Amino acid sequence: MEIVHHLNIGIHVIAGILALITGIAAVIVSKSSSRHRQLGRVFMYLMIVVITTGLAGVIIFNRNHFLLVITLLSGYNCFSGIRTIRRFGQPPALLDYIIPLVALSCGAYYLYYVQHAGLYWAPVIIYSTLGALFIVCAYDLGRGLMTAAMRRRMVMYEHVYKMFSALSALFSAFTGTVLPQYKPYSQFLPSMVGLTATIIIFILLATRRLSFQRKTALQIN
Repeated sequence: MEIVHHLNIGIHVIAGILALITGIAAVIVSKSSSRHRQLGRVFMYLMIVVITTGLAGVIIFNRNHFLLVITLLSGYNCFSGIRTIRRFGQPPALLDYIIPLVALSCGAYYLYYVQHAGLYWAPVIIYSTLGALFIVCAYDLGRGLMTAAMRRRMVMYEHVYKMFSALSALFSAFTGTVLPQYKPYSQFLPSMVGLTATIIIFILLATRRLSFQRKTALQIN
């Protein structure tokens, strides 16, 4: 069983590193190109491997339970970020309610677990990660209350936030595990970098939208 566990760790680490490289490459290339979509698809498949092996490490081999919540956050954001683009403003389907409810249930279980078993990582890391998971799941569960026009306006913002969140959560898990002597900085700094990049892109998207609206108004007048 120990051999299988080490094999699972090896696959998890390799898939995680490749997912990081692929995710960064997807950020760099032009977003309107087919290369971006191809890299995004590869990133999604690699994330499936990372999530599967991470859950196996927690559930089957009973190792580092923090991997459960970081896997939930990165995995759910990856799923929801890609789902947002594919649905593009359509009303949420049944799957769009089931998955966030499952993620919320798992997050609630982990919150109960850490209260009884103690904290492995710094409390600020665990509670902020759970908070981010709960907020994005609650938002997705409420998307059905939005109008179709509002959902379409939010598509790019949602996609950017969720994919950057998935990538930075993956990077935080990597640096937090590889550089334990620098905790908690090795755990939250990647997330801070991802959040900063997200804010910058949000500003650029909003500026572009306002510029387009001004040009349209001038043409009409």
